[in-house]
Amino acid sequence: MDKFGLIGKNISYSFSENYFRNKFKEEGVLNTTYENFDIQDILEFSKILKDNPDLKGLNVTIPYKKLIIPYLNAVDKKAKKIGAVNTIKILKNGKLKGFNTDYYGFKKSLKPFLKPHHKNALILGTGGASKAIAYALNKMNISSTFVSRNPSNKTTLTYTSLTDKQIKNNQIIINCTPLGTYPNIDVCPEIPYQAINHKHILFDLIYNPLETKFLALGRANNAITINGLNMLKLQADKAWQIWNS
Repeated sequence: MDKFGLIGKNISYSFSENYFRNKFKEEGVLNTTYENFDIQDILEFSKILKDNPDLKGLNVTIPYKKLIIPYLNAVDKKAKKIGAVNTIKILKNGKLKGFNTDYYGFKKSLKPFLKPHHKNALILGTGGASKAIAYALNKMNISSTFVSRNPSNKTTLTYTSLTDKQIKNNQIIINCTPLGTYPNIDVCPEIPYQAINHKHILFDLIYNPLETKFLALGRANNAITINGLNMLKLQADKAWQIWNS
């Protein structure tokens, strides 16, 4: 029996388990299972490997995309540049190789909506997923700026310092924070929504709910809005491709 799974913290809501189980059923993939490994600390990772000798691959989600790297024997070139891993392939010799498929899923989801004026982007949040987003934007020749609660050498902008003018100048805004995820659906990143207009794209990595408050406020100002569902499906399919290559 081949086993695959997801490592994360508080992931009972996760999309991956159902997605892969349905995929296996629809595509007639036999003797293969997918399960959630919900761990409270990355130190529990070694125990998962020990207790599941039939594991062939893993997805990695919040908050372990960066913390997992020291546990791997090798990291793919793109994932190394991004500095975050969301897919692990367990090789025949038991060695672990890390990949990042988030950037691929994001790039493919965003591309159909881009117009020539979409040149600058704001990335809300600085966690593991945000690194993949910045990498994808760079590959698409879109310049990006991180926004976080506290200023640091990586982020030039904070939520409190964001101006209407900066919102107008950055016509792609991506929410990489967990703000607005079910069940806390009445919260959103604090940005000047009044400055958003029909030229903007608002992209939320969240997929539950399908329309977050962040996206609803964007839609109210005629922005194009995209949730994280298609990105998730694309990154999951890419992970499946890696595991089977």
